[in-house]
Amino acid sequence: MGKSLIIFFAFFYLALLFAIAWLAERRAKSGHSLVNNPYIYSLSLAVYCTAWTFYGSVGRAASSGLEFITIYLGPTLMAPLWWLVMRKIIRICRVNRITTIADLISSRYGKNVTLGGIVTAVCVLGIIPYISLQLKAISSSYTMLTRGSLQSAGASQIPFYADTAFFIALILALFIIFFGTRHVDATYKREGMVAAIAFESVFKLIAFLIIGVFVSYVAFDGVQDIFTQAASQPRLSRLFTLDQNNTSWLYMTLLSMVAILFLPRQFQVSVLENQNERHLQKAMWLFPLYLLIINLFVLPIAFGGSLLFQGRNVDADMYVLAIPMEMNQGSLALMTFLGGFAAATSMIIVSTIALSIMLTNNLIMPILVGMPYLKNYFREHLSFITVWSRRVNIIIVLLCAYAYYRGVADYFPLVSIGLISFAAVMQFMPAIIGGIYWKAGTKLGALTGILLGFGIWFYTLIIPTIVRARLLPQSIMSDGLFGIHSLKPYALFGLQYLDPISHCLFWSMLLNIGAYIYLSVYSTQSSKERNQAELFVDIFKYSANTESSVVWKGTAYTHDLRSLLHSFLGKGQTDKALATFSKRHTINMEAGTMADHRLVNYAEKLLAGAIGAAASRIMVASVVKEEEITMDEVYNILKESQQLMAVNKELIHKSKELKIATEKLQAANHRLKELDHLKDEFISTVTHEMRTPITSIRAFSEILHDTPDLGDREKDEFISTIIKETQRMERLINQVLDLERFDSGRQKLSLEPLDLNSLIHEAISSLNQVAREAGATVQTQLQANLPLVEADKDRITQVVLNLLSNALKFCPPDTGRVVVASYYRQGSIHVSVTDNGSGIDPESLPLLFDKFFQAKNQTTKKPKGSGLGLAISRKIIEHHEGQIWARSEIGKGSVFTFALPVVRERNKIAIE
Repeated sequence: MGKSLIIFFAFFYLALLFAIAWLAERRAKSGHSLVNNPYIYSLSLAVYCTAWTFYGSVGRAASSGLEFITIYLGPTLMAPLWWLVMRKIIRICRVNRITTIADLISSRYGKNVTLGGIVTAVCVLGIIPYISLQLKAISSSYTMLTRGSLQSAGASQIPFYADTAFFIALILALFIIFFGTRHVDATYKREGMVAAIAFESVFKLIAFLIIGVFVSYVAFDGVQDIFTQAASQPRLSRLFTLDQNNTSWLYMTLLSMVAILFLPRQFQVSVLENQNERHLQKAMWLFPLYLLIINLFVLPIAFGGSLLFQGRNVDADMYVLAIPMEMNQGSLALMTFLGGFAAATSMIIVSTIALSIMLTNNLIMPILVGMPYLKNYFREHLSFITVWSRRVNIIIVLLCAYAYYRGVADYFPLVSIGLISFAAVMQFMPAIIGGIYWKAGTKLGALTGILLGFGIWFYTLIIPTIVRARLLPQSIMSDGLFGIHSLKPYALFGLQYLDPISHCLFWSMLLNIGAYIYLSVYSTQSSKERNQAELFVDIFKYSANTESSVVWKGTAYTHDLRSLLHSFLGKGQTDKALATFSKRHTINMEAGTMADHRLVNYAEKLLAGAIGAAASRIMVASVVKEEEITMDEVYNILKESQQLMAVNKELIHKSKELKIATEKLQAANHRLKELDHLKDEFISTVTHEMRTPITSIRAFSEILHDTPDLGDREKDEFISTIIKETQRMERLINQVLDLERFDSGRQKLSLEPLDLNSLIHEAISSLNQVAREAGATVQTQLQANLPLVEADKDRITQVVLNLLSNALKFCPPDTGRVVVASYYRQGSIHVSVTDNGSGIDPESLPLLFDKFFQAKNQTTKKPKGSGLGLAISRKIIEHHEGQIWARSEIGKGSVFTFALPVVRERNKIAIE
């Protein structure tokens, strides 16, 4: 395949990464983050699957069978524990503005500069081989494609100026510098980088699945066919069985469990780039699912490649690319190359960012600010130096990785190099896990343990690679250092029969953990260590109020702290941060005023985000006068902090209760306003209703008085009208009095056995004339043989008449239809009155039976009546221990129903 075509697609892919990252950064600035969701977060964790996964897993499966799965079994087993372990680390880093894994360890143990520097050195020496692995994968796959040969040439056979890996390293350096080092604050979320990594995770997964399907179902007749053919080959059939020695499985699984937490690239994406702790809940199952899917076709490809290339010198690591090339599938081979390219570049990008920040914050800046002459000389340019040192470190790290790849990596398979890096970060496990769960862990224990573990790692794993590259004599491997047989790198102290990785882990962890525990028990902590231990172990207790929980004693001035922050953050950012802090804590920030421990801690955290915890500690110490604090003072301050947090929680609780009470008062006030409005309407209605008959009575009375010669017939008509109007006033007054008696409890019921069907017929008969005048028909649907109810006949008649009168009132003229029904249901007799009127709007239904209420929009005119009929009806039914309700729909009429119990509760026991 032509070089120009491959280079075009490689550069097109990199340009696509730039575009995705740029878009994500732009969206983040506009407040519409692309990456602040659990799915993108989970995909970013798949940076764990590097070229090792894409190429190396197949190579390891071809030689060791199922053992390759241990590298993915460990993270799968660790994932359910993330809510306990990783969430705690995320909270610690967020609260303390921790920027790297070296920062995490040094901050836990008193913000010790030496400890941070040693951790940085271990990371750099341990991860540079891993980065070189990615460059090797890119170079090897490119060489195979361009030469059309299944045997990839070694790096030493290609001059660096003609090596694609060299130029890829430089281009990636530009990408990382542009999207990873634009802000001095290292805690800044690199959303562009995370979006690009998530895209690469999807792309490499799809590419690997496609090649897996091709090998399984095109090159062969399915997975079963591959396994059947492999089982018939003696050299492959052994790979179907597990090795009787399970030691390697145990160590590899433990190794990968720790690697998923503490590899710098994993720490960067899982902890530092995390935007919400709840995203872990999704990642805890989605990331293991990703690992399962991407490994589905590893064994089929490994066995398929072994069968296809039997007897030929083809690197098993390159089976993924060699198979489509062998079958003349150029497009598939190109896609496979890009998939491996994606897997490699994602690891390089994240790891290089992490190492560059680590080198700057834990090596360069502590040295720079720790020397008074250098610090004063560069004081006005510290922010500039911080950013550019990270950029230079990116280039240095990639060049060192390229040099390692050219000089050493050609001698080892991809997996072997990756495992060396895994074993390096394993040395941080005791100090970190012990540091976040054990308060007694000390700086001396952590420092000694890491140094011993690192020494064993370097001697048993790195020295052999240097010997194999012929940079050290072979006698070290065969006879031991200085000819001492017990110092053989692969058989240290006489321990044999373990593979090199298991051998290294056994000795390094034995000495590392042993030294950490022993020296922590028998050494004392400084006040700073005690404070940090308390905060780290009980982070969830103190994270809500870290400023008051930090133990600090001494003298500091606000203008000194402000000047210090100006040097790193700039005047604008510093003034903004301090203004926000002073408003939150009502602290005087004028020059010459004393700064309390909260401001000192706040300033130190701001600096920590820019230059790391250790360097920020040095800088703050240079402008304040700190005093040693006793153990009793530590505990007293922390106890006071806990009490303040308890008071704060109580205040929050009271505030919530007050808010609820306020909402209830507002609702009650709203209801009172509604009732007041209804009362005004009621008074207006009653006044109107009473004024009409009074006016009539007065008018006819005056006529009778002023006209003595009025005829007898006319006198009788006038007197009849006066009597009717008087009765009308009496009914209105009686309604008001009835309602008052029900409300006061003075209303007495005259109970008797009552046949509701007979009562309904009587009520309908009394309203026949009203129905005829309204042009409406009244029909009945009464269930026969209903049981009697114990009720007040007059009052129940009043209810039925009220419901019938309302139904007739709101029926359409001349086409009105009212249906009265009765039926027995669940111990009660139900009576319903249904009309075909205009209906009632849903908002009014709950208020129908309230005092003074009259439904709106029933007719174009205001309905006649006081609005007390339904309210009185409800009181009557409730005093009979029954219920009344309504159903209605605009344009479809209304149904009013009441239910009376056959046996009333107060008489139920006597009747039974």
